[in-house]
Amino acid sequence: MTREAHWYFDFISPYSYLQLGSFDRLPAGLKLRPVPVLFAGLLNHWGNTGPAEIPAKRRQMYRYCHWLAEKRGMPFKLPPRHPFNPLTLLRLAIALDGDLDVVRTIFHHVWGEGNDGQHEDSLHALATKLGVKNMEALTSDPVVKAKLRQNTEDAIEKGVFGVPAFLIDGEIFWGEDITDMLIDYLKDPGLFTRGEQERIAELPMAAWRKGKKPDGQ
Repeated sequence: MTREAHWYFDFISPYSYLQLGSFDRLPAGLKLRPVPVLFAGLLNHWGNTGPAEIPAKRRQMYRYCHWLAEKRGMPFKLPPRHPFNPLTLLRLAIALDGDLDVVRTIFHHVWGEGNDGQHEDSLHALATKLGVKNMEALTSDPVVKAKLRQNTEDAIEKGVFGVPAFLIDGEIFWGEDITDMLIDYLKDPGLFTRGEQERIAELPMAAWRKGKKPDGQ
C-alpha cells in the first residue's frame, strides 16, 4: 500500500536542505509531495521568532548545520547573506511543478554552493542550471503567487508551524532532527497510541507567559 507524505519546506532553511539529503533513508514505497511554503508566514501566524533572528541562536545554527553536513559528507556553504528573501526561489519551484529534482537543484545552489538566495545574478545563474529562460515571467505569474499563499495557508490550517515538516496521516513531524522518529512511525503507525506517548498527547498546561494564555483558559 502506497502512503503519501507532504513535505513542507522553505529555501531559506538550512535544516530543510539537510533533511532533503536524508530522503534516501525513507521507505521506497512512500510517495513524497514537496510543498513550498513561506516560513515567515508560518512565523507570523504562530507568533514565533525565526532562529536566524536571535543572534546567539543564529550563530549556533550555522555552526551546527556546517558540522552536521560535514559529518554526513554533504556539501555545505553558507550563502553570502542570511536570512534572505526566498520568494523568487519558492515561486520558481511552484512554477516548475514542485519537481523534487528542481527542489534539490535550488537547495544545492544556495546551501551546497553558497550562492546568494535573492541577488539577480545568482538567480539568473540558477535559471541557467534549470534550463529556464523566462524566470521573471514564471515567478511573477499571479497564479504562481496565489499558489504559494495557498500552500502556506493550508499548512497553517493543518497545524504546521515550522520547516522542514512532514505531514502524514494527520501527524506533523517538524525539524531535521525528527527524521528518525518519522522513520519509526512509518514502520509502526501505532507508535503514538500506546503508554506514555498516548498520555502526553493531552498533557495540560499549568502556566503561561504573559499574553500567551489561550482564550477561555
